[in-house]
Amino acid sequence: MIDGKVVLLTGGVGGAKLARGLAAVLAPEQLTMVVNTGDDFTHLGLRISPDIDTLLYSLSGLSDEERGWGRAGESWNFMAALRQIGGADWFQLGDADLALHVERTHRLAGERLSAIIADFAARLGIATRIVPMSDDPVATMVLTDEGELPFQRYFVARRCEPRLQSVRFAGADAARPAPGALAALADPDLAAIIVAPSNPYLSIDPILAVPGLAAALRGRAPVVAVTPVPGGEAVKGPTAKIMRELGLGVETATIAQHYRGVIDGIVIDDKDDAATLPPGLGVTSSDTLMRSAGDRARVATTALALAARLRR
Repeated sequence: MIDGKVVLLTGGVGGAKLARGLAAVLAPEQLTMVVNTGDDFTHLGLRISPDIDTLLYSLSGLSDEERGWGRAGESWNFMAALRQIGGADWFQLGDADLALHVERTHRLAGERLSAIIADFAARLGIATRIVPMSDDPVATMVLTDEGELPFQRYFVARRCEPRLQSVRFAGADAARPAPGALAALADPDLAAIIVAPSNPYLSIDPILAVPGLAAALRGRAPVVAVTPVPGGEAVKGPTAKIMRELGLGVETATIAQHYRGVIDGIVIDDKDDAATLPPGLGVTSSDTLMRSAGDRARVATTALALAARLRR
């Protein structure tokens, strides 16, 4: 497998799948997950962290596998009552899910997000470290043909229908990396940094936009990405649509070029053409679709094996 520590940069459902695969093949003390918080926002007075919560539910076995988000066995009495009195019902909050948002919002009055998430993870039986990219607020803002929209308005309320023109990360310039993220990247036993098959523009770029995080990746350990567009198709979410609207080819070569200067290698799909990739990258291929626990473990193992090869 791999000796030493591993850091995963992740966000979204695709990232959570690889996170589960890595958690299955590595000891808990080996793995730290640095999670995008550019999606975080305040709704109905509650502070919500969608990517972190997806990881918490996925790694604790509480996630709704059919929907791909939220808790399994959820009920929706709150949303029904809110809708009845004319409240903002465009963002779905299940009754059990509300507990996480209420408690996080309450505790943020005196605690950092890092500490709160570490406590949530421990209480949910998760031994793997989950750390936000920053304890400071960063907001992903999407410029579209309908004007600039906060990410959740674009992604959930408008279902990614407006044509995307550009993305910015408000507050990133003033944000500081979460101490746990920097500590994991500075660990002398660090053996690999894995970039999940998350949306590069909406889930990974916010992490890299936090001053000091991109620099902390360089020269520490091999950085290996996993393609989010196997065979030129996005598995889930708006990645392919966004790439087309930005005038980019929907292919793994585009992803590799986007991460140029950050990654040392990439796991491509068996349907991808390695000859189109930028020169100098370490490359390996696999079936990168993660439909089952076995698939998730296979992709995780493939990424770790490439990192180990590059390290040698």
